Amino acid sequence: MDRCVRAVLVGCGGISRAWLGATQKIPQVQIVGLVDIVEEAARARAQEYGLTQAVIGADLQAVLESTRPEAVFNCTVPEAHGPVTLDALRFGCHVLGEKPLADSMEHARSMVAAAQQAGRTLAVIQNRRYDARIRRLRRFLDSGAIGPLTTVNCDFYIGAHFGGFRDHMKHVLLLDMAIHTFDAARFITAADPAAVYCHEWNPSGSWYDHDASAMAIFQMSGGVLYNYRGGWCAEGLNTTWECEWRIIGEEGSVRWNGADIFQAQVVLNRGGFFSEWRDVELPDYDVGGKVGGHEGNIREFVCCVLSSSIPETVASDNIRSLAMVFGAIESAETGERVRIL
Repeated sequence: MDRCVRAVLVGCGGISRAWLGATQKIPQVQIVGLVDIVEEAARARAQEYGLTQAVIGADLQAVLESTRPEAVFNCTVPEAHGPVTLDALRFGCHVLGEKPLADSMEHARSMVAAAQQAGRTLAVIQNRRYDARIRRLRRFLDSGAIGPLTTVNCDFYIGAHFGGFRDHMKHVLLLDMAIHTFDAARFITAADPAAVYCHEWNPSGSWYDHDASAMAIFQMSGGVLYNYRGGWCAEGLNTTWECEWRIIGEEGSVRWNGADIFQAQVVLNRGGFFSEWRDVELPDYDVGGKVGGHEGNIREFVCCVLSSSIPETVASDNIRSLAMVFGAIESAETGERVRIL
């Protein structure tokens, strides 16, 4: 493709580096503007990434008028995702936003509706989908090697001493991190959430003000049960950021450590107290361009804008991952099982 997508990036905090570094590897993207409520932050990013021709400003509407972009990259804080996205859609732009889609389900639904009304693409960065290892796992499960899935368990335990605002957040694990894991669970299982029961607590010795650990049991479509266990204040034996997974099917099981280690066994013969199993290797899989985290996600979005197709992380689908977050929070607050969507 010879044509470029002209894009304005809004929100020049730390995460913008991941976006700008990625876009420099994608020839089909031209950053024509940078916006931040602190204009100097936008100016600093322009200098850091050599964007000498980019229009800099603190007012999104003014920068949009000046640059006339096709797309807006929304890297603002979650509370600003809705207003920035709605402004961009009204201007006629496609939007790719940082996770989570929105800071509430009400705002998320209004954003999805606005995108549909405007006839523009709204999508979300879910960079963990763009990892060759998780796509290799999904391919193996899709092959039917372990039969229909019945149960998926994952563990996320990291002792993260962030300092700053996260130390004081309510629902810090569920709001700040679990969207990655819940979206990965949807991807791995090819299932959607139906209901959840969740319990949150703050372990003794925690350096967070509020609950930093959670366990959640999700009823998924197709009869799959998904069990999440996590903690932000677990010292020692930390998992990977991608979690440790155990996936159980009718004919076998798979373990994935979230990095490069896969183990799988399938039933060879049934009979006696234990069945007889055999070890199987997960075949290598060429995932094409769906790699590179932010880069892969942005690349697909840009290609979809150019080809008028739909990206994998389109908001009308990703809202189901967000619903898992807010469903879990509601359950934790009420102590009740909560239906989702």
